[in-house]
Amino acid sequence: MEMIEHIIVAVVLIYLAVCTVVKMYFNIKGQEIVIPKKDERTPFKIESRDEKSMTISTTMDLVNEGKQSALIVDCIVKPQLPFEQYDGIAVRGKAEVDGVPREDDYFEAMVLFAKGDPHGSNVIKLKAIVTLTARKGMTLNEALSHMVDFPVEIIYREVGRTPMHFSIARIILTAEELTQLAGVKLIRE
Repeated sequence: MEMIEHIIVAVVLIYLAVCTVVKMYFNIKGQEIVIPKKDERTPFKIESRDEKSMTISTTMDLVNEGKQSALIVDCIVKPQLPFEQYDGIAVRGKAEVDGVPREDDYFEAMVLFAKGDPHGSNVIKLKAIVTLTARKGMTLNEALSHMVDFPVEIIYREVGRTPMHFSIARIILTAEELTQLAGVKLIRE
């Protein structure tokens, strides 16, 4: 029994030593630090509109402020408007790099170089696109007039020296902002 206890203690000590060395390495070499600049995003603007739907967009920078490059593997825009909250509008989101539109809703992986790296940029200008479609036989203006606030989540998967993980930048799209943009009077019930 004593032999097993010695082995367990040795394994724990080796594990702690390896963790300490890895942490020291990361402190010396640094790692990626991806920051979504959601407070500096552009106001939503109308991309297209008809009687039943409207597509709006905003742009936001993802900035790598770290010492190592990061890879943004995937990015999606997920509007959070369940029918239980308001069933007059269906929403759909899409993410793309500003100026590089895609018709297939695919987000191509992109490198965010380390801050100061001469090989490339440490900024991705991300475009979040939200399409709102009127439901229940209403026109877009009718549906928007009863609109509610809802969050739009920009979910991105990144990897660098740290293991791959998801991060979320949340923007609240208010009913006031949306109806003002659409030129519709908001009716509070």
